Amino acid sequence: MTEIIGIGLSLIVIGILLSMSVRVVPEFGRLVLFRLGRCQGARGPGLVFMIPIVDRAVRVDLREVFFEVPPQTCITADNASVSIDFLVYDRVIDPERSVLAVTDFTGAARGLAITTLRAVVGAMDLDDVLSKREDINRVLHEKLDDVTDRWGIRIMAVEIREVVPPTAVADAMTLQMAAERGRRATVAEADGKREAAIAAAEGDKRSRVLAAEGEREASIQRAQGFALALKEIDAVAKAIDSKTLTLQYLEALKTLGTGDGTKLVLPMELVSLAQPLLAHALKAQAEPGAAG
Repeated sequence: MTEIIGIGLSLIVIGILLSMSVRVVPEFGRLVLFRLGRCQGARGPGLVFMIPIVDRAVRVDLREVFFEVPPQTCITADNASVSIDFLVYDRVIDPERSVLAVTDFTGAARGLAITTLRAVVGAMDLDDVLSKREDINRVLHEKLDDVTDRWGIRIMAVEIREVVPPTAVADAMTLQMAAERGRRATVAEADGKREAAIAAAEGDKRSRVLAAEGEREASIQRAQGFALALKEIDAVAKAIDSKTLTLQYLEALKTLGTGDGTKLVLPMELVSLAQPLLAHALKAQAEPGAAG
């Protein structure tokens, strides 16, 4: 029985020693190993063997983390107070220095970020603070990264979340924004009316041009019709000989003779056209006399 108890105690001691001497380090972590107080460097990832009681390890996370800087009241160069809060993203790039060079690098970085923010904002006017967030982010990033580099920390980004100006300034900005929107609305309305007037004038001009073109085309077509009619009349007139024309004149005289009038007006052309008829008539009268 005593031997069983001894074996059990031995197994327990061996299990405790193994748990103290073997550590499993994930891919995103490192162990900074100290042996009798002296740094032996970073270990991992994977299995890390340690000497129980002699070795001590500090776990370091290499993943990117962030911390929040609560709203800070800052005074600008033109003596206006603003409240600013922002986020700082960082990651450990040297596990040994992050353990040996600083006690709490997150707290140290937060304090450094606050003092740096007040220094940067204090050198800027209120209008620049409100409109140049990207510039403030860039300056904070550069200044923080320069200091935290000696701690083995890399500042990945600085992002301002909110800038709250004084109440009076916020009210003035609201009024200015309303006035600017009213001005834009007025300008847009004037531009719309001007464009509508231009479009209407162009439409009226176009309609007048089309009407004039239509009238011109109609005049051309009428003139062409008249010319064609005159051409046909001329062709018909050329086809009529003197005898046909004389017969038409005689037919016209016959019609006039049946009227009630006592006076007749004869055209000069009828006399010239009647001369051949008179000549034929005289010739006809002369021929019987000669025969008798």
